[in-house]
Amino acid sequence: MERLQKILSQSGVCSRRTAEKYMLDGRVSVNGEVITELGFKVKRGDIVCVDGKQIQRENKVYYVMYKPRGVLSSVSDDRGRKCIVELIDTKERIFPVGRLDYDTSGVIFLTNDGEFSNLITHPKNVISKKYELTAEGILTKEQIRALEAGVVLDDGFRTSPSKVWITKKNPKNNWTQLELTIHEGHNRQVKRMLEAVGSKVTRLHRAYISFVGCKDLRPGEYRLMKPYEVERLRNEALGLNKD
Repeated sequence: MERLQKILSQSGVCSRRTAEKYMLDGRVSVNGEVITELGFKVKRGDIVCVDGKQIQRENKVYYVMYKPRGVLSSVSDDRGRKCIVELIDTKERIFPVGRLDYDTSGVIFLTNDGEFSNLITHPKNVISKKYELTAEGILTKEQIRALEAGVVLDDGFRTSPSKVWITKKNPKNNWTQLELTIHEGHNRQVKRMLEAVGSKVTRLHRAYISFVGCKDLRPGEYRLMKPYEVERLRNEALGLNKD
């Protein structure tokens, strides 16, 4: 069950604050009964009306997308740049779960479920993210150990231990390819981690969020998330998964 004012705001009728005013003014009813209690909760199947007109409740949707480079992880942009929600054909009012930088590609979720988004992005909920990247220079064992142990970023934030796997070194062109798995979502964290050990990311791709990847999608493609994926991600965020 969900609070009545949340249902009203999700349906696009008004903001939550305005919904509370509507309720206190006696303009909202549930199953024919006027509701003025702000904590009132609505269950699936209840008929909600504002000024006698029934509202259409929004279905919860969950998408997995392969975000291409050159697209903003945003709903809109005042500079006219392409935003990720423009790539999905849906009537629902969706938004990205977290973000990827403009020049970063990879898996990202989009939904209209604020509770799910908060679960996935909340700092206290440990969700792994695996990145594939190219870094300047030939990374040394000391640099790798530092990344694995956790580094201090330029704002004083210390990262948690991470998993690092070198996939390729190119001494001639002076770069290293690696896979990096972290369990946080600090702003531009991967790029800043490499800067903290004296390197620089030149190409970044997020391959997985937990167990969900985008290898079966092409850049810009998306799919609906399977119900078991949504449930497993919820449980992982809450620390309920056994595996």
